[in-house]
Amino acid sequence: MTIALLVAALLMGFFGSPHCLGMCGGLVTAFGLSMKDVSPTKRRALVATYHLGRLTSYALLGLIAGLVGTTVLAPLMTSNNIPRILLGLVLVFVGVTMLGAPFLTKLERFGMRFWQYLSPIRQKVFPLNTFPRALSAGLLWGFLPCGLVYGALLIAVVAHNPLSGAALMFVFGLGTVPMLVATHETVGWLRDKIGRFRLRQLNGAIMVLSGLAVVFVPIAMSSMHGSHDGGHGEMDHSSHSAMISDTNDSAHHDMSEMDHSMHNMDDDAATMEQQH
Repeated sequence: MTIALLVAALLMGFFGSPHCLGMCGGLVTAFGLSMKDVSPTKRRALVATYHLGRLTSYALLGLIAGLVGTTVLAPLMTSNNIPRILLGLVLVFVGVTMLGAPFLTKLERFGMRFWQYLSPIRQKVFPLNTFPRALSAGLLWGFLPCGLVYGALLIAVVAHNPLSGAALMFVFGLGTVPMLVATHETVGWLRDKIGRFRLRQLNGAIMVLSGLAVVFVPIAMSSMHGSHDGGHGEMDHSSHSAMISDTNDSAHHDMSEMDHSMHNMDDDAATMEQQH
């Protein structure tokens, strides 16, 4: 896992947090109303506690996703290129989802059934006036169905490492914190800026391009490297052949000169004998 992947998870959480606010806005309001009788200092501590619980749930889900990646996907990892290609395809898929494609809508509806199943347990944590209740509420909150969370989990699966999956999901959760703890005025400002500059769509486009680069750039580099090696090999072979040819010609020339010299010596010897 690289720093770039962690940064991608963080930005995915931050720029996708307006969606999180829409999904979790009612829950945040309910949490706030249940803490109306506590002091401001304790209130802030309770808010931090249930967000810690939420990030812990995300990390646990990331750990499970990474474990799935190391077991279920293990038979597919027969080549060093396959994990890279899977990661690139998942980045493209998540990026397209952030651009607005409703690929994970059905999965959200399926997760909502599980969320409703947890309803009796959720009711027991109210009011959030103690730290154990706040932590429990945060742990449950981590299982709220959300397409953005499911997209981050897909990245954790192809991280092919349980600890990496947990780290990715924890960092993703950190990215969602500013929007969910901001005041009403700050929330409006953040949503306006993210919407005006289309930062979520921009981040989605960057993820798509990153995924395509992860898949195709190494292939292009390998192809270029192979072509360079092939040309170099032909040059070496040609040069080697030329050197051998030059060596053979030189040796043949030297042998011819030696034979000519020996012939002249024989003629001189014969002439001397006749004179004698």
